[in-house]
Amino acid sequence: MSKETNVDPNQYIIKNEPFYRPVANEVEMYEAAYSARMPVMLKGPTGCGKSRFVEYMAYRLGKPLITVACNEDMTASDLVGRFLLDKDGTKWQDGPLTTAARIGAICYLDEVVEARQDTTVVIHPLTDHRRALPLDKKGELVEAHPDFQLVISYNPGYQSLMKDLKQSTKQRFGGLDFDYPQEDIEAEIVSKESDVKIDIAKKLVQIAHRARNLKGHGLDEGISTRLLVYAGQLINKGVEPVAACSMTMVTPLTDDPDMRDTLDAAVHTFFN
Repeated sequence: MSKETNVDPNQYIIKNEPFYRPVANEVEMYEAAYSARMPVMLKGPTGCGKSRFVEYMAYRLGKPLITVACNEDMTASDLVGRFLLDKDGTKWQDGPLTTAARIGAICYLDEVVEARQDTTVVIHPLTDHRRALPLDKKGELVEAHPDFQLVISYNPGYQSLMKDLKQSTKQRFGGLDFDYPQEDIEAEIVSKESDVKIDIAKKLVQIAHRARNLKGHGLDEGISTRLLVYAGQLINKGVEPVAACSMTMVTPLTDDPDMRDTLDAAVHTFFN
């Protein structure tokens, strides 16, 4: 059975409200899912606001949030916990998933497909009627706190068949689709986040839309909303717009000279 933890949930509470601009009914849908403690999957391209959305919802609900950036080297022990050696011998240290289950936090596994499939299966008992996490090495069964919820995210357009979730995992979650916002909403977000004037933000968004049309035609990914915010932040700091766009919206995306020329031409179209 689950044991008490001395972890203070308040250290995982988001104190300041993150800026998030709803684009559809995602806030209401997530609130309904949380009220049922339904595991939620967020699907969408890189930098479109998935992580910010989770932070905003954790703040809105007043719940602690524990985020895990998944990677291919992550093991089940990294999520669940392990025995460590100290001066008194060995002691057990909970992993982030176990900590979240104990304290009733929202546990957010960011880009979950980056983790090995034999790692992600450890979440299964927490995503069905059991809502429990077996700690086999410790001989303990952690029953999830009533407030616990599991959220995962991934980019369905940016992984091979070798990097996808098993159907046995996918069908344990409710899903919300994310994409880059409509132009006017995205410009509003960029203006708010980077503190640039709305006309500058609109130009950045128009450049991004041209670049996104090149996805699959020389670009693996289009320019994300995150990169537009970076460009706006540099412009806000006095950097000349073309240089700011080159640093944030061209150089990170590609090393192909022809593609860079194409992106540079789009930048110069709006910033002469």
